[in-house]
Amino acid sequence: MGEFALSADRLSVKRGGLLALRDVSFEVRAGEVFALLGGNGAGKSTTLLSFLGLLKPEAGEARVLGQSAHENVADARKQIAYLPEAATLYPHMSAEENISYFLSLAGVRRDKSAINAALERVALQPAARAQRMERYSKGMRQKVAIALALLREAPILLLDEPTSGLDPIAIDDFNILIGDLARSGSTVLMVTHDVYGACQVASRIGLLRAGELVGVFDAPADGRIDTDAVHAAFAGRAAS
Repeated sequence: MGEFALSADRLSVKRGGLLALRDVSFEVRAGEVFALLGGNGAGKSTTLLSFLGLLKPEAGEARVLGQSAHENVADARKQIAYLPEAATLYPHMSAEENISYFLSLAGVRRDKSAINAALERVALQPAARAQRMERYSKGMRQKVAIALALLREAPILLLDEPTSGLDPIAIDDFNILIGDLARSGSTVLMVTHDVYGACQVASRIGLLRAGELVGVFDAPADGRIDTDAVHAAFAGRAAS
């Protein structure tokens, strides 16, 4: 399974004494955008935490570049930049200061020009970059968190509801950015409940329901995944 950037092999994981994932299997190739789609409690975040080595499988395995994430936690995390749904950033610091600080904790050095280039990529206005983040909207904070993930320059991005709090224009910009990253070789696993957004950016979508992978959708070679087909499957599963 070494040819895959990420792979779940019959993965079962408990949280709070209950199975949050049941016998889930999928692979994500290098340079691919794979979206896990599902409602609240479907097991999306549990999947991400498994690849970070934070949850011990009851059965099966989550692998990063062919190695067990649980058994090789440090090695797995070196390959990953993780963006949680609600990134913790310090309100008394500016965007630039937050990014510099968190990069230093990860042992990564980036100069001011590189940080500003990343903030430019996520379309954070120059006038806002030196302001304290206590003045930021949720969408602005999310942009800073995305820039921080990009500056890690890890080959694999794990994104938990990455467009939460962004306006429609910013979401379109984000989708373009993720597409560019994938074309440059980055691997992206994102989890979301947004059917339309997943279909816009992903080359494959896995549909999770109550901890089980109940369907996988592939984009055709000349287009995007059919939003209507995915929505119908999502709604049908949710109603069953």
